[in-house]
Parts: sequence; C-alpha cells; structure tokens
Amino acid sequence: MAPSPVVELNRAVALLHADGAAAALDVLDAIADDPRMRRYHLYGAVRADVLTRLGRHAEAARVLEQAADLAPTQRERTLLLERSAAAAQRA
Repeated sequence: MAPSPVVELNRAVALLHADGAAAALDVLDAIADDPRMRRYHLYGAVRADVLTRLGRHAEAARVLEQAADLAPTQRERTLLLERSAAAAQRA
C-alpha cells in the first residue's frame, strides 16, 4: 500500500483500538497539516472520537462542527452535528 494521509488516518483508527487514544492522536497530529485532511470530513470525525476518549469534549464538539461543514451529504452533516451537540453537553 502506498503511503498517504488516508492510510495514516486508518492507521490512527487501528491504533485507537489497539494502543489507545494518545497513540492515535499522535498519528492524527502528524497529518493534520495535510491539505487533503483539512477538506476531509472523516478526519474530523476520527479526531473528535479520539478527543472525546481523552475527555476533551469541548474541542471534540468544535472539530465535529468543522467536519459537518465538509460533509458531502445531509445525513452525514446531521450525524456530525448531533455528535457535536452531545460532546458539547459533556464539556
């Protein structure tokens, strides 16, 4: 498999489940400045999940709102905004 930020995003998900949120966040931070990730709603969705698991609910809510703005479908946008509202309530 060729290296790419999407491959790294998938690796972050695997690390989240295998090694925990801190390990996953390190991978996400490494690809955060890639322009492709800035336009990819699933990057924000994954990052918010990691932040939530780290107890950083307010930050997760903001990231989910940004991801919702990038979502390609109304259903995905709605789901991300619902998750954002839930994270904000925990903050």
